[in-house]
Amino acid sequence: MRAVILGCGRVGASLANDLDARGHRVSIVDRSQDAFRRLNEDFGGEPILGTGIDQEILETAGIKNADLFVAVTENDCTNIMASQITKLIYRVNKVITRIYDPDREEIFRDLGYTTVCPTRVAARLLHDNVARPTTRPGTASRGVD
Repeated sequence: MRAVILGCGRVGASLANDLDARGHRVSIVDRSQDAFRRLNEDFGGEPILGTGIDQEILETAGIKNADLFVAVTENDCTNIMASQITKLIYRVNKVITRIYDPDREEIFRDLGYTTVCPTRVAARLLHDNVARPTTRPGTASRGVD
């Protein structure tokens, strides 16, 4: 599989390292050269310095032959725009977009995009944890802690 990842923060670097270790061809794009320090020393993919809304940068990263594009920068607008470019212009089959703002995420998801909203995920996990019955010390637990 040929993957292009936008954003070399903790999530992007972790995904890039994992895909690379599994033998996939990976390019990762970030605006900061320092971000690439998160990649493993034996990372065999290609770090690309630049912005993911620049078509020339995307093409250098191999977007024309990509099977997967994942946008995980800290900026919702950048992730959304890059995902639209990737899906509409380059016709990448699988595009996954991280969007922090729940309202934006819902709109983008309703347009048919695959989205991940960490804000919703965290709220759901916290709610589930708060709603779970608590136990007194020394009693059996009723759930996963």
